Amino acid sequence: MSLNHRFSVAPMMDLTDRHARYLLRLISQRTLLYTEMVTADALLYGDAGRLLAYNPEEHPLALQLGGSDPTKLAECCRLARDAGYDEVNLNVGCPSDRVQAGRFGARLMLEPKLVVRCFEAMRNASALPITVKCRIGVDEQNPAVTLPAFLADLQNAGCKTIIIHARKAWLKGLSPKENREIPPLDYELVHAMKVQFPKLNVVINGGIRSVAQTLIQLERVDGVMMGRKAYYEPYTLQAIDHKVFGDSHKPTSRQEIFGHYLQYIERELSQGTPLKQMSRHALGLFHGEPGARAFRRHISELAYRPGAGLQVMKEAARLLH
Repeated sequence: MSLNHRFSVAPMMDLTDRHARYLLRLISQRTLLYTEMVTADALLYGDAGRLLAYNPEEHPLALQLGGSDPTKLAECCRLARDAGYDEVNLNVGCPSDRVQAGRFGARLMLEPKLVVRCFEAMRNASALPITVKCRIGVDEQNPAVTLPAFLADLQNAGCKTIIIHARKAWLKGLSPKENREIPPLDYELVHAMKVQFPKLNVVINGGIRSVAQTLIQLERVDGVMMGRKAYYEPYTLQAIDHKVFGDSHKPTSRQEIFGHYLQYIERELSQGTPLKQMSRHALGLFHGEPGARAFRRHISELAYRPGAGLQVMKEAARLLH
């Protein structure tokens, strides 16, 4: 299957679960969505059914894996194929201590040959597209030297799509949050990589917070991945289908989207899903609208109470004006 990477929402731990992705899909039909990172060990030795669960409406949907054992990653790709995912992405960019201790994420940028072995094993295990998400470099690396070599190795191994977070990752001294904000963005280096590797599908990530910025980046690279802006202010995505993909259908209003999400919540509640697991993803839907603060406060205060139900969400909606 050939996926369109012109616009995607980044995999974000504790944020892009199946409920969040369902809401995002209500706003944009064309955006490529990614799961939270799932570690290979969790998938192979944990509750794979729960970790791989998604709603059919979420397609196109990619599974992001974390790991450094080619054999385990290959088996996970087979599980992803059987579960019906559209792509598998290898995380070579997460800087958290837990990830480093497990010898994966951004730490793998120090071991490019191991990344290639992982990629080749994943590619050989399944016909699904296998992509890689990385940083421009880590620690004392000179990205202008190490990044081209890293991309050349992957391209030679058959990689067709690379997602580049345009910041270094500092493996010691900075928290994951600080690693998203403190190292300076270097968009020009990513743009240069597209020039140097014209056959590689280059997707840029990091600091992109609007459709206007997205369109500017698309003049230089093949795709844009948006992170926290897309989660905390999800209605940002309502213009994506038209402005990025050229679709002509009428955008759906916030109220219509919320109504559809209420139907989803009602369905999930009937299956035993706690309201708090779904309500938190809707907090930013009305960002900037009159009554949005009261809407957020009502949900935040009441949705976590035992037995909280759909009425909490309906009451919150009445605070909008």
